Amino acid sequence: MGTLEATRLPQPDLATLEIGAVLQALADPVRLRIVRLLTELGQAPCGGLDLPVKRSTVSHHLRTLRESGLVETHLQGNTRISRIRRAELDRRFPGLLASILDAAPATVATAAEDGAGGSGAGH
Repeated sequence: MGTLEATRLPQPDLATLEIGAVLQALADPVRLRIVRLLTELGQAPCGGLDLPVKRSTVSHHLRTLRESGLVETHLQGNTRISRIRRAELDRRFPGLLASILDAAPATVATAAEDGAGGSGAGH
């Protein structure tokens, strides 16, 4: 079997990556959930991520995350194993991933709680 280098799928050089590409990839709730899961698990195959979407959709999101520089994917036999490029991301964008992962999930407020009263003002 070849080395990990030989089986790694193409990914961008983080030195050339703009922060907007990373933030855009993380803006999707399913992709953010994938990043959270991979952070907890360390690495996982597409089918090893417990998500409420089809495996083909997970695969698409993993490709987007890889192309944005967030995820590294390598082949192990016929299986694609993905992991977060945490150390590289922390060097390129210090504190960014930690801030995003540590942020509390948004809560849904009712119109009465947020004072909007359903008028849509300010939106």
